[in-house]
Amino acid sequence: MSVPVRAGPSNWRRAATLVLAAGWTRPVPAAPSRPQPPAEGFRVLLLQRSASQGFLPGAHVFPGGVLEAADSSTDWLRLFAPHHWPPRFGLGPAPPQRAAFPVLPNVRPGAVDEDAAALPDDIAFRICAIREAFEEAGVLLLRPRGPRPPDQAPGCALAPPPALADWRARVRRDPRHFLSLCAELDCTPDIWALRDWSGWITPFSRPGGRRFETTFFLCCLNEPPPVFPDLMEVVDCQWSSPSEAIESLISKEVLLAPPQFYEIRRLGNFASLSDLHKFSLDRESEGTERWMPIILFTADGTIHLLPGDEMYSEDSNFLENCMSTGKKTEEIMSEGKTFHRIVLYNSHNYGDYTGYSIHVTVLPKYKHVYPKSFVMGKSHL
Repeated sequence: MSVPVRAGPSNWRRAATLVLAAGWTRPVPAAPSRPQPPAEGFRVLLLQRSASQGFLPGAHVFPGGVLEAADSSTDWLRLFAPHHWPPRFGLGPAPPQRAAFPVLPNVRPGAVDEDAAALPDDIAFRICAIREAFEEAGVLLLRPRGPRPPDQAPGCALAPPPALADWRARVRRDPRHFLSLCAELDCTPDIWALRDWSGWITPFSRPGGRRFETTFFLCCLNEPPPVFPDLMEVVDCQWSSPSEAIESLISKEVLLAPPQFYEIRRLGNFASLSDLHKFSLDRESEGTERWMPIILFTADGTIHLLPGDEMYSEDSNFLENCMSTGKKTEEIMSEGKTFHRIVLYNSHNYGDYTGYSIHVTVLPKYKHVYPKSFVMGKSHL
């Protein structure tokens, strides 16, 4: 096993992603010609990125984007007042801060705004995720100003505003206009509908690659809202159940980066929206794990090693390095027993794989759930 020469430091950016899960009742034919599988009770929104995008071109992703200073601006305080106040704005007790590897360079642990009174990260990241869902998909996760209802039922999106295209263009030019839109509609971002879910750090794969520290939120909605791709960053969209998304991946109708593949497989543990929503509520006081995969290039593929895997090393050198071996993927797999890894077969690029699998033998932490192991059959390769 070898480690390539250390590269120069990356330009890190912080980001937020929103996993939108919506209730979905599939009609069942009156006289089906063959037995139908059980209808899954929810679908997940996937957006197809433009092929011209520099990061994950053509891939299907969850809505999300980079945290902006406007997302933590103190100007939001006036909109949330008088019913919601810092530091948590009614979100409840802060979850514990989990020790996480690695400590990132050039990424401040506090808010992006130097103002000490700026919104805390757990609020700013939620606003970022909601803003990006509007910019990319035209979905407005807002709530009328006023006291928050005491129940924690799944949320709902507002109808798109008049002059959607104009507002979206304004927000894209200057994120501060998202606050103006909320004020115009007399609403606040529905930060209370977003649940902490996971955190992913872009692994090192080559010098100069874009790197993100991304917070993933889950939002359960009673029904899927209309989606209006912006036709700039996003060119198409689809609502898919976890199993449908994986079938589309197998048939190469969609392209998923490893974190999206992992999270969709994780969502496959839940049979209904109510199960998923209850689970997210029951564990919200536990906090989340933040993972940086370590990439291992084999002779015929790529393995993304995750914390807990027997080959994973909490060595800060891997911030700017990956691993390589002359062995084939099958040989590496046969030598191990304790797995937490994603495997891309016959490829050193996620877009050129001929097979995708996930192997999990470790136990989940903090009342979360990990995906079940999944291997594309030979017929898929």
